[in-house]
Amino acid sequence: MGSNNIVFFGDEESQLSGGTNRVQPYSSTPKKNTIDDEGKKQNFLSLSQRLGISDFFSLDVWRASMGELLGSAVLVFMVDTIVISTSESDTEMPNLIMSILIAIVLTILLLAVVPVSGGHLNPVISFSAALVGIISMSRAIIYIVAQCLGAVLGALALKAVVSSTIDETFSLGGCTITVIAPGPNGPVTLGLETAQALWLEIFCTFVLLFASIWMAYDHRQAKALGLVTVLSIVGLVLGLLVFISTTVTTKRGYAGVGLNPARCLGPAIVRGGHLWDGHWIFWIGPSISCVAFYVYTKIIPPKHFHAEYGYKHDFVGVIKALFGSNV
Repeated sequence: MGSNNIVFFGDEESQLSGGTNRVQPYSSTPKKNTIDDEGKKQNFLSLSQRLGISDFFSLDVWRASMGELLGSAVLVFMVDTIVISTSESDTEMPNLIMSILIAIVLTILLLAVVPVSGGHLNPVISFSAALVGIISMSRAIIYIVAQCLGAVLGALALKAVVSSTIDETFSLGGCTITVIAPGPNGPVTLGLETAQALWLEIFCTFVLLFASIWMAYDHRQAKALGLVTVLSIVGLVLGLLVFISTTVTTKRGYAGVGLNPARCLGPAIVRGGHLWDGHWIFWIGPSISCVAFYVYTKIIPPKHFHAEYGYKHDFVGVIKALFGSNV
């Protein structure tokens, strides 16, 4: 990671060699000709270039997606195992232990996958990075599909090693809004209301993007803090959000904020049943947060985030190319 152009959560090229998506360091002494040339190049990119259609035909991109697939499989297996084991433990605050362990596991996995694919392991990161323009929308689609397939593989692996009783009791550690439990007068529904769960998903995902992923997107902070520090902060923030969401609600049946749609999808496909109830929340909530975060990045001064002309695959640039605008 000795490059001066460090961009975590980009692509494997930007991690290892600077690649085509790397961000040029911000300089207090601008070089006018260079900036003008760069601006012209950015303005006259075609729609296919903005969308990165060539990524669909790039062997390197598909090979990088294997890191996302295997990383997501391990993530689902490990995280859902942690959820089940801590729920079964006799500790007074199982959600605290769960949050700490999730933070550690996530940090380790990110460190392993960042050199391969940029270390997304989450559709939230891939979609947000595509909106901002760090990666192309085409690459994001490939990554998200790989992450979802990996999540299914991880859930299948977990189902193969746990007993049917644990599978039934803990729903493979999947994302739940409500559960059906026996009551004095028959079965009752326990959990969180749909609106509450959706707002929690939106708020917590935005906090994840704002308080940690932001450091990875900002090449100056990423360079100053270093790989291990940035990824540790990402893991710590995510662990804190899991703890907060499970503590503030204290509702039996609600498994806490998802923060990763693929992780919720894997157990839902493998286990089915009530895991599909309100499953859309774990996709719509984070999507809203990604759009809100992108709007935020467009509001702040450009020099506090990226070069004057932004990233090659920036969503606004895609829209302009779609309508044939070079303004």
